[in-house]
Amino acid sequence: MAKILLVEDDIELAERLEDWFTLENHTLEVVNSGEDAIQMLESFEFDVIVLDWGLPGVTGVDVCRHYRKGGGQSPIMFLTGKGDISSREEGLDSGGDDYLVKPFDVRELSARVRSLLRRPKGILPTQLKIQGVALELENRTVIVGDQSVHLMPKQCSLLEYLMRHPNRPFGAKALLDAVWPSESEASEDTVRTCMKTLRRQLATVGKEELIKTVLGSGYLIEDK
Repeated sequence: MAKILLVEDDIELAERLEDWFTLENHTLEVVNSGEDAIQMLESFEFDVIVLDWGLPGVTGVDVCRHYRKGGGQSPIMFLTGKGDISSREEGLDSGGDDYLVKPFDVRELSARVRSLLRRPKGILPTQLKIQGVALELENRTVIVGDQSVHLMPKQCSLLEYLMRHPNRPFGAKALLDAVWPSESEASEDTVRTCMKTLRRQLATVGKEELIKTVLGSGYLIEDK
């Protein structure tokens, strides 16, 4: 199971790929713009990035260059309608690892992603730990001593974001923008509902007080 960031502005294609990768038991975050992709990459770690070249505004190549310049090491698969050699060179020279021309069979994309996952990984954290709580990112599991609980994808992303930014309170709007950047149907109530279910999961391992509510500021995790 891998954590994949899919950046694709073709909503129909994005939904088809999301369904496919979910069936293959991967955890998928989907965004539809280069700006949202950069935001996600600055906040979370991913095993593989599947990146559309022809995004409006901030292009896939722009995202790739920004990510590599910032030290990002995860493999990047470009999706594009450009099949000429010059375009291939530009994509790979910008920091991409592979290149797939549209239209394509999802089985080929899946095989190429598996190939990227088999490559030796860079030095990326697979576990976050605060206050005796360990979050295993690869399998979305919270571990406290000899107890553990499995999280749903958004619960894991929400907890990961707060653990990566300790001692800083975030309101529902800030968390909505960070964790649900391209989901138009999500709202601040979505954040509050997810927070409630996340706290219930943490309560099963005795850590219901890990995420604190600061009146007038939002939610935070203290790094004591």
